[in-house]
Amino acid sequence: MRTQLEQRLQQLKSEFELGQKKLAEVEAQAANLRNTLLRISGAIQVLEEELAREGQTPEDGKDWRAEAVGAGEVTPEATLTSDIKT
Repeated sequence: MRTQLEQRLQQLKSEFELGQKKLAEVEAQAANLRNTLLRISGAIQVLEEELAREGQTPEDGKDWRAEAVGAGEVTPEATLTSDIKT
């Protein structure tokens, strides 16, 4: 009986370690994705400001930020990666 318990304990420890590694990988991917979204939103803002300066509006006429805020994806003034909800 003791041998079975020790084997099971070892299995659980191995599974726990693998789970921790996978969690770290997923968290790193999430951080990278947040950074990518932040860069994209910054690029969108720059292009929209440039178009506004020229007296134009985006072709679709939509404010992408209002839609994202309504969906709970970003805050109205998202400037930091922590502002983008995951």
